[in-house]
Amino acid sequence: MYFASDNAGPVHPKALAALAAANSGFALPYGADAVTDQVRSQIRTLFEAPQAEVFLVATGTAANALALSCYCQPFETIFCSDVAHIHEDECNAPEFYAGAAKLTLVPCGDKMTPAGLRRTIANENTRGVHGPQRGPVSITQVTERGSVYSLAELRALTAVAADFNLPVHLDGARFANALVALGCSAADMTWKSGVDVVSFGGTKNGLMGVEAVIFFDPGKAREFELRRKRGGHLFSKNRFLAAQMLAYLTDDLWIQSAQAANASCAYLQQGLVAKGAQFLHPVDANMIFAAFPRAAHQRLHQAGAMYYIWDGTLEGDDPDEMVAARMVCDWSVTRAQIDRFLSLI
Repeated sequence: MYFASDNAGPVHPKALAALAAANSGFALPYGADAVTDQVRSQIRTLFEAPQAEVFLVATGTAANALALSCYCQPFETIFCSDVAHIHEDECNAPEFYAGAAKLTLVPCGDKMTPAGLRRTIANENTRGVHGPQRGPVSITQVTERGSVYSLAELRALTAVAADFNLPVHLDGARFANALVALGCSAADMTWKSGVDVVSFGGTKNGLMGVEAVIFFDPGKAREFELRRKRGGHLFSKNRFLAAQMLAYLTDDLWIQSAQAANASCAYLQQGLVAKGAQFLHPVDANMIFAAFPRAAHQRLHQAGAMYYIWDGTLEGDDPDEMVAARMVCDWSVTRAQIDRFLSLI
């Protein structure tokens, strides 16, 4: 009964097998190996972007922060949701790597709206040399509250950015879960929708630790290479990052893993509905925010269930008080685990 995070799940056996296979003989370091070349080629094909530049890093924070730093000068600001991962969970890494550029938050509580984004951008850069200049827009897909932007919603946001001549970054830590939910192609959800650079996540979807940064503008490649090295994120034995990503792309493992996670989440949602849970946000992919009685939370925790209490505490005098929690399904969650979780509620 492990729903704390898709970061907490096991590595897929196919990724482990790929790592073992890569651990044979010698290979050129720093991304000059044959496996990395193969990964670049496959990602370009997947995204229908033969000119795209592809780089691997080990963490989502590095992917987001380094990608954004290539589009943001220190005197500029990055526009993002007020609950974006780059704001809530990355310890000011985007600001650090962008030379202390600031974040400007678009009030929304989950999904940004075109009107809200336009208003926030328009309100910035009004003080001339005295204020921050307008910089990139960052969109989190899946959002930090479990919602998925439709293609129309993405395109409406990127159209606002284009009106101000601003680049767009997509934080795709759960890229595969969003794509499965939408039933679209990788190109549809990125450059065809006006995205300039994407962090293509693997760690949350069954890999040990690797993310791809994909620039649809190859002119940014050299700068990223230098920033990645200067930031300490250029792996010498890059083939071990590449081996994971190659396994991920082979036979659509990335799609299969996301389908499994999303299906498990839908099954858990159905069970929670039957138990009378109150849902705080839409359930579009593999993440649920829901409230149910404190007594049920206490039973779950006593039984060893792992998930996040989001609002409230386990302790209290009222066993019927509704306490909110976040539950995330990864590729490995089983129906038996979900049924056990629900039986305790």
